[in-house]
Amino acid sequence: MSIKYEIRFASHPADAKNYDTKRIREEYLVENLFVKDEINMVYTMYDRMIVGGAFPVTKQLAQETIDPLKAPNFLHRREIGIINVGGAGKVKVGNKEYHLDFKEALYVGCGNQEPVFSSDQTEQPAKFYFNSSPAHKSFPTRKVTKTDAVVLELGSLETSNARRINRMLVREVIETCQLQMGMTELQPGSVWNTMPAHTHSRRMEAYFYFELPQGQAVCHFMGQPDETRHIWMKNEQAVISPVWSIHSAAATHNYTFIWGMAGENLDYNDMDSIPPDGLL
Repeated sequence: MSIKYEIRFASHPADAKNYDTKRIREEYLVENLFVKDEINMVYTMYDRMIVGGAFPVTKQLAQETIDPLKAPNFLHRREIGIINVGGAGKVKVGNKEYHLDFKEALYVGCGNQEPVFSSDQTEQPAKFYFNSSPAHKSFPTRKVTKTDAVVLELGSLETSNARRINRMLVREVIETCQLQMGMTELQPGSVWNTMPAHTHSRRMEAYFYFELPQGQAVCHFMGQPDETRHIWMKNEQAVISPVWSIHSAAATHNYTFIWGMAGENLDYNDMDSIPPDGLL
């Protein structure tokens, strides 16, 4: 079977305070997204977002439905955002193919046929990272590149967080039901993201870290502002962020991460910030 999945249930912040390192990793860390010729995903109970990765090396991979959805096909009542973090590849939706190079995105609305993933070259296979959320209306399928994105330049080298935020699958660029996705690139010499940290109780979020060199690591911070915890992560791993949790990180090298959100609204700036000296 080329599709593997697991279900993660939501946790109460009062319970999460008591988690040890092993339990924190089991609840929030997604470690093995890219396995040769497989689609791997986590179906979370946080706004029912699905976090996944498709790694077609020697064959095409169809995004078939899974039993928990109780639907005839994966996109029957869902939308999906896909960003390629590997070699060049294609995503076929119905009778149309969309070619995605490195760091290019594709949005596919609900009601479409299952996406089919493939790589242009076996030697340099594509890696398709995706987020999917429930949808009530079908919007057009559209490819989005960094040229199309709303770009924000934030931070500075003095505070170790000079970064470029590429808002790609957001309402200023395309129409979606509730899904938002984008990509933040840390500049050389910078390691902090999302600082000052924040929460947004209207939306959950997932982070996927990549472009982290071999032997380096990223430390993701989570938890309520006055009860923070950390998770050490490797390259090409994701983390689930509950609505009550901050989401920030620092690494031993600069890196890139993809953020995806789903929930109550599409207002990117709807967040409650916490100054660095206010965290505990």
